[in-house]
Amino acid sequence: MTDSNRAVRSANLSVVRLRAILGVLFLLALVSAGSSGAVVPAPASSASAFGVRVVVPGKALASAGAISSPPQAASSVLSWSYGDGAVVTGAITGGTNGTVADDRAVGRAYVRVASVSLFGGEVTADAITSKSVARASPVKAGGDLDGSSVSNLVVLGTVVTAAANVRVALGDWGYAVVEEQAVTDQNTSQHRGHRGFVAGLHVHVTAAHGGLPAGSEIFVGYAEAAATAPKALLPPPSPPPSSPPPAPHHDPVPPPAGTPSTPPPVQSPPPGVRPHLTAGGYVFPVYGPASFSDDFRAGRADTGWHHGNDVFAPLGAPVLAVTDGTLFLVGWNTIGGNRFWLRDLQGNEFYYAHLSAFSPLADDGAQVKAGDVIGFVGATGDAAGTPPHLHFEIHPAALLSMGYDGVIDPYPYLLAWQRFDDASFDATGWTPPGSKAPPPAAVLLQAEDISSYSGLDPAGIETVLTGEPLFGEGPPGPKIVYAKPGFTGDGN
Repeated sequence: MTDSNRAVRSANLSVVRLRAILGVLFLLALVSAGSSGAVVPAPASSASAFGVRVVVPGKALASAGAISSPPQAASSVLSWSYGDGAVVTGAITGGTNGTVADDRAVGRAYVRVASVSLFGGEVTADAITSKSVARASPVKAGGDLDGSSVSNLVVLGTVVTAAANVRVALGDWGYAVVEEQAVTDQNTSQHRGHRGFVAGLHVHVTAAHGGLPAGSEIFVGYAEAAATAPKALLPPPSPPPSSPPPAPHHDPVPPPAGTPSTPPPVQSPPPGVRPHLTAGGYVFPVYGPASFSDDFRAGRADTGWHHGNDVFAPLGAPVLAVTDGTLFLVGWNTIGGNRFWLRDLQGNEFYYAHLSAFSPLADDGAQVKAGDVIGFVGATGDAAGTPPHLHFEIHPAALLSMGYDGVIDPYPYLLAWQRFDDASFDATGWTPPGSKAPPPAAVLLQAEDISSYSGLDPAGIETVLTGEPLFGEGPPGPKIVYAKPGFTGDGN
């Protein structure tokens, strides 16, 4: 064994010992807290809304009146237009609010778009109003979409009676879904939760029309709200004296509830995808036009706060490996939908979520190069019904011991990679151009399941990790529990 191998092995063993010690201390803390009362994490709420969003293949996204909470937010736009009459609106007003009081959480979202005209008056409405409210407490969770409406909708000269998920044909060039809405249940063994969303009007252009190419989408009046509250943690019942001790359990992290029984969709990438590498060897994670903002740490009811940035792009846009590395956990998560993780040569990890499909390269353990097409932009998982986007996170090697919260704001890196700047990545910030990259971190070969290491108690680790997917990718269980006919989860 070489000195370098001994060093890496020593580093690995040190990390294992450290994690074992921390695990024991954490379990002791739980026992100590349990003696004085149940440990109850804080409830959470979130809300978001926008007036209009236009998705056109090959072009940057356009939107108006986008807001999110917490904290409380409001928007006001006097009028807005896009293209040569493709979208024209009057005033856009909206407000969102996420509140927590004691053990209860409430999220509220509201948006109103006045005087809507699409394609030179082929589709008109006096006003489109969308509202969503979510509430959660230790005993129940629920909400409503009451007050959502589309007033005086006229499509190609015919008055349309608005109702939830009504589909209307648009000649031979597209269709629209009116009051597109659904509710997802976020109840788990530890939390009660609710999330509801509604898009007042969702237009799909299937053949070029009004200056927009096939594949374009228009959302008018979108609102969503979510809330979660923990159930009281009760001490486990004592087994009868004669009961034998439970057998060791060697799979402490079960696959997320709701895992599809069919394999994820796989499709071949389009030819000619050759992104430009930065001088540091990184690429932007989406090929083609895309837009994003610094929404890191924005409130989220399912994961507490937004652990990354959402990169909006046309449905099916290629998703790229940002650097050379190894893929793992390729598959389905009920929060992230079709998702995967990428670990680079330094041990840093990158999380991608909400993909519509994977490429043939997407496989656990696959070695990929920067710029390889791994999947395609979509709206799966808890993004069902939202505009297509990629959720992207950066987890530095030095912060992996913090679990899912060991994450940094990807916004400055995305900006640099989009500009092809030399922005080498390390755990604390920018590495100056010309300096050496950080040395490879010690990576545990079985980091996805540390309970298999000698000296760790599988049952104890199971207690700590009960109900949580890897790195706490969000609690398992969100699924559509209510949607009137016409909603399929992907807007189609």
